[in-house]
Amino acid sequence: MKKLYLMFNHTLQPEQKAWADDHFGPCRVIEMPDHLKASWGQIPSDCETLFSRLAPFRDWLDQYGKANDLVLIQGDFGATYLMVAHAVEKGLVPVYATTERKALETRMPDGTVKMEHQFRFCRFRKYGE
Repeated sequence: MKKLYLMFNHTLQPEQKAWADDHFGPCRVIEMPDHLKASWGQIPSDCETLFSRLAPFRDWLDQYGKANDLVLIQGDFGATYLMVAHAVEKGLVPVYATTERKALETRMPDGTVKMEHQFRFCRFRKYGE
């Protein structure tokens, strides 16, 4: 059974799991350990470089990931870019979720604009395709 490693800030939804199983074959979902999950969700914006900060994530994938396993990678753009490159280098298959997005703008009495966004999962795509 293929593994799907999660490297993102959200909870995998049932429709996402079902889509992955239907399109990639049955997948066993592997979440990051709690300390990595917390760190991935809080990449500091004041870091000049990220490569060394991402070592624990590379180590996690290196320890557990095998060639052709899937890795859902989304988050800070720079961290995502570096981890996608690392996954490809290791023979893993990095993917990302695509969504249908709807936005509603409401003009407020004080002149500000209130934005409400709704996202609906559509599919996963492989990075680079």
